[in-house]
Amino acid sequence: MSRSLPSVVVLDSASGNLRSAERALTAAGAEVTVTSDLAAALDADGLVVPGVGAFAACMAGLRAVRGDEAIDRRLAGGRPVLGICVGMQVLFERGLEHGVETEGCGEWPGTVERLDAPVLPHMGWNTVTAADGSTLLAGVEDERFYFVHSYGVLDWQLTPTRPIPAPRVTWAEHGKPFVAAVENGPLTATQFHPEKSGAAGARLLRNWVGTL
Repeated sequence: MSRSLPSVVVLDSASGNLRSAERALTAAGAEVTVTSDLAAALDADGLVVPGVGAFAACMAGLRAVRGDEAIDRRLAGGRPVLGICVGMQVLFERGLEHGVETEGCGEWPGTVERLDAPVLPHMGWNTVTAADGSTLLAGVEDERFYFVHSYGVLDWQLTPTRPIPAPRVTWAEHGKPFVAAVENGPLTATQFHPEKSGAAGARLLRNWVGTL
């Protein structure tokens, strides 16, 4: 008897490429629902938190649909969550944009700040330095991924809120190094857009769906 497809909710908090993420995750082998419903977000095998634009606006949208609660409750129970772009950024303690500091979800320590680069935004294809033993990047460690952002995490602290297992941190560089992806038990996130990253992004999403 064949196993049913893993269920994935793409959280609709009015921020992110919802339909692109839905299509990419469906192609990766998941049964996908786009919704802001808290119960559905808690019940799914996997939760995807997309995000674009400003940290403060994304965080406000997330709180409006109790997405921060969904993330925290899922992680407390060891249930997988994947953040994408600003959906990754809001998982950190705080965002600092245009002199305004906004509290994030606080699942990881650290501040999202303006990239230290001569040209912004960082937009287009870039390589990454994959973390040793990365599950997410297995088979695509040397591929390029699509980025579009002006802010990121420049300094990874080694004592995360959820330290077990030890986080695997993948880096990229635009001007100076920044965090491109993190794998920390059930919590996974990418600064780049896997749903816009062609075959490499499709493989990455299959890797994630395969863990559900």
